[in-house]
Amino acid sequence: MPAPSATVPSGGGITAVQWKSGAAAWLGWMFDGLDMHLYTLVATPFVAELLGVEAKHPDVGRYGSWIQAAFLVGWAVGGTAFGWLGDRLGRSRTLVLTILTYAAFTGLSYLAQTWWQLMALRFLAALGIGGEWAVGAALLAETWPARWRPWLAAVLQTGVNVGVMLAGLAVYLLAAQPPRTVFLVGIVPALLVLWIRRAVPETEAWHEARANASPADMGIRRLFEGNVLPITLLTSAVCALVLTGHWAFMFWCSQHLRNLPDIAAWTDAEKSQFVGSAMSLVMLASIAGNFLAAALARRLGYRTTLVAMFLGYFAAMMATYGVVRDHVSSFWWLGAMGVSSGALALFSMYLPPLFPTLLRTTGAGFCFNIGRIAAAAGTVFFGLFSQVGDYRQALLYAGMVFLPAAVLALLLPEVRGAVGDAAATD
Repeated sequence: MPAPSATVPSGGGITAVQWKSGAAAWLGWMFDGLDMHLYTLVATPFVAELLGVEAKHPDVGRYGSWIQAAFLVGWAVGGTAFGWLGDRLGRSRTLVLTILTYAAFTGLSYLAQTWWQLMALRFLAALGIGGEWAVGAALLAETWPARWRPWLAAVLQTGVNVGVMLAGLAVYLLAAQPPRTVFLVGIVPALLVLWIRRAVPETEAWHEARANASPADMGIRRLFEGNVLPITLLTSAVCALVLTGHWAFMFWCSQHLRNLPDIAAWTDAEKSQFVGSAMSLVMLASIAGNFLAAALARRLGYRTTLVAMFLGYFAAMMATYGVVRDHVSSFWWLGAMGVSSGALALFSMYLPPLFPTLLRTTGAGFCFNIGRIAAAAGTVFFGLFSQVGDYRQALLYAGMVFLPAAVLALLLPEVRGAVGDAAATD
């Protein structure tokens, strides 16, 4: 990344441009979370409707997991494609394109008539959602001082958490309507682009980089050369394991809650309200976890914090799904996973400094997207361990991946000095 521009003051003041870029990135991530999780909250009844079968039919879980896998693959493809566009078109312009993409195709999911149509629309919506992660992070990294970045990582992830809670609220309020109705809520983010185009300029750092950088300096080939190669492989492995476990939890958790034996007599609307409330609890706990992770990272460093929180996620999953629990116990144990998921907040500000300056966006995006692809496969794979109407075993096995993730994280380099400064690692 180029040296800080005039938009990044060396003093304590925060400029209007910084506030606007921060608001744009946070709102983009919030609507990411909204559009991302509308499907997971209504997957069972909507897929059952599309297939014309009962909610507990085994095809519902099978095709539902394929739809989620397609979403995660689209997330990875979009992260790469829009990251490439962000370097060439600019952060603000590309942010607009990502939001329009996921808003349009989430809304169009309402019209799906078959499971494969829904899968295609979720894949296309995911292109924009995946792209927004990289562009939003770059926008803040190029406009805000380094000392703010641990907290920025927490605040950005909080945007996703709030978005997921809004998705849960939408499902709760629309529980009496057909499940597909909630996708119409996903159109709302399109209104944000009008403000972004007017209020958020391109960063000076991007203009300088475009003027001075050679395309050869940013080629993906460099990720697999010299001393960068071990970082690429190790970081990709950690991202793959963590995102696989996290997304398996986020998807199968909702299906598990819907099928608990002690709520079998509830109506679909009551189950939808319960699942929406449960996801809201996860997100509230995640917000606390985001700031816990930021505070620990400032005191202990990123590496130690990641190891500790991965181990916490592992322990929480084992405790929650290692025994049979009723809906009340299952509900309150979700908070432990939520707090542990705060580790994911650190990725946006920790990964880029691991790579040379002109490879930061490419390297972080590549490794994170490898994790998304692994998560797509993991969602389907762990679903194979589920029984009809019972997903506890799938969740138990998914939780085990956090243990090797913690071991590999011990091998990651630590960023020295102010978090987010030039890539000074040990």
